[in-house]
Amino acid sequence: MNHNEETFAENLRIDDRTVIDDIYAQYHKKIFRFSLSYLKNEEDAYDLVQDVFIKLWENRFSLQKDTNFDAFLFTIAKNSVISLFRKRITEQKYIDYLNVAATSNTQGTEEQTNYTFLKERYEQLIDKLPPKRQAIFKLSRENGFSNKEIADIQGISEKTVEDHLSKSFIFLKQHLGNLGILTALFYYLFVE
Repeated sequence: MNHNEETFAENLRIDDRTVIDDIYAQYHKKIFRFSLSYLKNEEDAYDLVQDVFIKLWENRFSLQKDTNFDAFLFTIAKNSVISLFRKRITEQKYIDYLNVAATSNTQGTEEQTNYTFLKERYEQLIDKLPPKRQAIFKLSRENGFSNKEIADIQGISEKTVEDHLSKSFIFLKQHLGNLGILTALFYYLFVE
């Protein structure tokens, strides 16, 4: 049975197991290419595609009738990529820690220095944002307010909040990006 995008959410919510095949057929290649572009490993990208569809199935009852499947699936994929990176970072940090602990205890100082440097650079960049954008960014990232809450506090639309946050992220990526892989990890762990 072929379903269409307009009925995907509705069919998922009524436990129609055949709809997942149609969604998979329509989206799996796009999600695979997206995942591969970040993971650089086909096996990991295939695993991530499977994880995305498992998460879709697990969250089927919370879908709205007008769910934008492009946005929904790519958000799951993005979050899965970030989770995988975080997991790998944690695993690698543990392995590195064990290696260093076996030989010496100088690594902790170096890690702290790297983190401190990146944190200071991040804070300097935040101070360079225009005042309104800086306030919105801090409300979002430091205080954990949602876009709607920020819009209410600032007396602006949610779209304007999204625009300010997007421009903040672009600014930070541009200025932190030239500092290498440590910066990318810092960005994904502490900023985004």
